[in-house]
Parts: sequence; structure tokens; C-alpha cells
Amino acid sequence: MKTGFIGLGRMGAAMAARLCHAGHEVTVYNRSPEKADHLVAMGARRAADIAEACQSGVIFSMLSDDHAVEEIAFGKGGILESLARGAIHVSCSTISVEFSARLAAAHREAGQEYVSLPVFGRPDAAASGKLYLVAGGERQLVEKIRPLLDILGQKTFHVADSPESANLVKLSGNFLIATVIESLGEAFALVEKGGVDRKMYLELLTSSLFDLPVYRNYGRMIADRQFDPAGFAARLGRKDMRLVLSAAEELKVPLPFASILRDRFLELAAHGGDDLDWSSIGSLAAQDAALDS
Repeated sequence: MKTGFIGLGRMGAAMAARLCHAGHEVTVYNRSPEKADHLVAMGARRAADIAEACQSGVIFSMLSDDHAVEEIAFGKGGILESLARGAIHVSCSTISVEFSARLAAAHREAGQEYVSLPVFGRPDAAASGKLYLVAGGERQLVEKIRPLLDILGQKTFHVADSPESANLVKLSGNFLIATVIESLGEAFALVEKGGVDRKMYLELLTSSLFDLPVYRNYGRMIADRQFDPAGFAARLGRKDMRLVLSAAEELKVPLPFASILRDRFLELAAHGGDDLDWSSIGSLAAQDAALDS
């Protein structure tokens, strides 16, 4: 199947590589052209611009935020101008609920199709096809691109016919993950200051009460104080807490913990931690407790 892929950061590049490995004809575009080099070496076609990437029936995008998606979708020569009628834009970006609804409406007006497909998983999961995909959009559209989705992830959840519902689910999931990270950091600080080795404590937790990947993976990063390179940058976690709070305000749902997490990410940013992995908010409790390492 001929596809296009826009946005070749760590996640996007890994996903595009999966499609290439599976034998699909993939045309790739990134504002920094050198990020496409390894994909071109794998057989992908380099697009000179967004319009060239949109010549297939399906275009994926994986970008950092609302602003980045707005530029490639609504800008001159962007997806809305370039995609053929009936073609499908699959947006994998974690964007606001409001903007996702706006994007869906714009595609409908242009006679194009739109599926929101945010993902759960880090770059290593993307590279191995182990992502969990959250699909919002008409079921027949999701089924139409199912062969591609089965390459990108281990399971696809169709959550609703409205694309923006997938973004709400994604934001709620990131809120839960951030809650786990903060609670792990606080618990580690407590036991460590009481004389218990934090790595032993992590082994105990993940061998008994919390034998789950989210606790094992993020717990190990916090216990090792290893936050660089970032699999998911803290500045993006801060953005997601802002977006989940915005969605909660619109729906009139109080989220007290989300407000705390937003402030934790702001605290990390104030100390220059925006480019660290978002799990680094789990180190703040140790600093608050005057623990040196």
C-alpha cells in the first residue's frame, strides 16, 4: 500500500520504518531533511514538500503539538490543500480535544477523511511494533487502514466514531502515567530517607504489588536517575497536563492531581529540565527531601 509519513522524530521515524520493513511504499517528509536519510536507505522515498508526501491515499502524521500539526495541515501547501478527496489523514499526534475536532471538521469540508490515532508506547515499542493504538473515527475507515495499523501496533482500540474522543483517551492515559511517575518518586524518597535502598525497594514493588510494565520501566529510570536521552520529553508531559486540564474544564470534571502534576512539570522546567525524559519529575521528591543522589 502506498502511504505517506510526515514527522520523523524518534516515534515517527520508528513507525515509518515499520511500514518500510513490511514492504509498503512509503513517502516521508520532515522539515529537517536529514532525519529521512536512514529511511531512504531502507527504500522510502523522500518528499521535497508536504504536497509530495500527500500523493498516496493515506498520510500519517506524528508531530509534537497542536501548533506543529496546524502548520502542516492548515498551512500553505499543507495536508488540507494537498490531500485528494477521499484520502485519509491519520494523525498520531497527542493534541488537544478541541483542535482534533477542528481538524476533523476541516477534513470533512475538504472532502477528505480523518482518523485520530494517538499511541501508547515509547520509541522502542514503536520500533518493535508493540504500540497500543487508540483510534477515533468512523469504523469503516479504521478497518480500511487495519493492515497498516497491525504493522504499527500490537492492538488497536476503536474508542468512538468521533476522532477527538481518541485524543481525550490518550490525554487521560498520559495523566495516569504521570500520576504513577510522581507517586513512585515520592515513595522512593520516603523509604530512601528512612535508610532503605531504592533499587531494592523497586524490586520488591515490581515483584509483588505492582508487577506492571509502567512501574517496572519508569521505576527503573527513577531509581537509576537516568533521564537522558529522553524517550518522551518533559516539555511534552507539561503540554499534556495542560491539555488534559483544558479538556476537564470543558467537561466540568475536577482533576486535582492533574493540577499538581502541571506544577511539578513547571518546577522541573524552571530548573532546566524540559529536555529530560518526563519521568524526571520522579526525581523532584528526592530533591525536596534533601537527598543527594
